[in-house]
Amino acid sequence: MKNIFILLVMLFGLAAGCRVSDVREMEVRVPAMASDADVQKIRSALSHLGGINMEKLEFDTAGRTIKVRYESMVVAHKNIEIAIAEAGYDANDIKAIPPAPAR
Repeated sequence: MKNIFILLVMLFGLAAGCRVSDVREMEVRVPAMASDADVQKIRSALSHLGGINMEKLEFDTAGRTIKVRYESMVVAHKNIEIAIAEAGYDANDIKAIPPAPAR
């Protein structure tokens, strides 16, 4: 009985330690990002998502790209692209999403 308990504790400990963190990096092409105002608007849109390392965002306005480090167990890469598109910018293959008309 004692051996079974020890085995269960070991298995639980191993399972709990699996896939706790999965940090990834992606590059997002943003053709319309040309100024600091664009960078601030995109930074603001990304700040609402969990799992993004905001300190390590790299904006290249000349190359019109953003390097994003994110925790894939918290946020998916498509969520990042959609957040940028909702801010009004094309992001990789996702087209900019215009704001909804006022009612």
